[in-house]
Amino acid sequence: MIESRRKFIKQSAIAAAGTYLGTMGLSAKSYGNIIGANDRVRVGVVGFSDRFKDSLLPSFLNHQKELNFDIVAVSDLWNYRRGLGVEHLKSKFGHDITGCRNNEELYGLKDIDAVIVSTADFQHAVHAMEAVSAKCDVYCEKPFAETMADARAALKMIKASKQIVQIGSQRRSGNNYQAASQFIKEGKFGDITMVELTWNVNQPGRWRRPDLVAKLKQEDTDWKRFLINRPFEEWDPRKYLEYRLFWPYSSGMPGQWMSHQIDTVHWFTGLKHPRSVVANGGIYQWRDGRRNWDTTTAVFDYGPAGDPNHGFQVVFSSRMHNGDENPAEIYYSNGGELNLNTNMVSPKGGLKEGPASAMHMKANLLPEIKLTDNTEKVAASANTGGDKLTSAHMRNWMECIRSRKETNAPVEAGYYHSIANIMTNASARTGMKATFDEATQEVMVGGKVFTY
Repeated sequence: MIESRRKFIKQSAIAAAGTYLGTMGLSAKSYGNIIGANDRVRVGVVGFSDRFKDSLLPSFLNHQKELNFDIVAVSDLWNYRRGLGVEHLKSKFGHDITGCRNNEELYGLKDIDAVIVSTADFQHAVHAMEAVSAKCDVYCEKPFAETMADARAALKMIKASKQIVQIGSQRRSGNNYQAASQFIKEGKFGDITMVELTWNVNQPGRWRRPDLVAKLKQEDTDWKRFLINRPFEEWDPRKYLEYRLFWPYSSGMPGQWMSHQIDTVHWFTGLKHPRSVVANGGIYQWRDGRRNWDTTTAVFDYGPAGDPNHGFQVVFSSRMHNGDENPAEIYYSNGGELNLNTNMVSPKGGLKEGPASAMHMKANLLPEIKLTDNTEKVAASANTGGDKLTSAHMRNWMECIRSRKETNAPVEAGYYHSIANIMTNASARTGMKATFDEATQEVMVGGKVFTY
């Protein structure tokens, strides 16, 4: 097993090169955690979902031979999807795949080094905790958590572990996004005054799975295990398979889409969360029994805590009708804009020098420049077929498993986007402004802690 090979590598390396390790700034203990170049990394799949099958797996296959990774097992509560997963993975890897009824069986195999978590939104943080408890590295889909209790518990456990965790915020592995982050952090853009985020789709019935719902029987899965720590509800195959439509199993638009875009705000600015959020919307088109909105607008106030004279506004809007499948992210300053759809910085809309502007400040229009020649266009669909962003993000995780370096999207990235998501959901569900209590790490509405 890989653990015995690690021990051998560790002991041999310490005996032969202890002085060298000290010179290079690596302790013998940290070197022992580095997987040998010839060791195969054995990966388990937690949840044989559409997202895994059609995007994460193709991305994994792009790199697994070069980096010597393998998938050996799949865990899924539903026997039908578990069987599909076993057969599909056997066809891709050319060897037997162990099907596990649950994660206890998966980690009971003892030879799993890492897992890819692609389960229901509300389960991600718990499944990440299970993985690190089993000393497995984790690629964890977003949103990281849908309640602060889950977010805090997972952050604490992961930070106390030595496991490599990649949150599925794949923009962080895109050359154009990295260039934008550097441009802003170097002060070339100036103070951000406004950010506009939009994510509109035009797929009737999106997030619906009627054919699968018809196949699912309660006796073929484990409903209580599926619910984990959510309040008990009677069996409902729609909530099991169409969970994105039903709070508290998903916040819908905030967790699925906004989490990607709001993460860039945190990344580019170094801010951890909004100062406040107000949200409005409703179910205007798809009256199919869903609880989560099909149209959402959220307005965020960002800036230093306790300093209302400095900051900027972020607006996120999303609709599931009359949409162009072209998510947009535009950053504005007094000198122009940074557009992540065109990957251009330009003086568009910037304050021009003249009598009016001279009264306040000298004009500082931005130049017109391209952020990078290597552009990875964002794919709006969840089933992207191994798009460049997701593929680069998966590779970064795999490389970090070998090097034991921090990933592009460490657990803190997931924790911070979760705060913004939960604040948005709290405002949407209560009709009140949501804030964040830094001392207690709780989302607050109307002077009370928001839970469900």
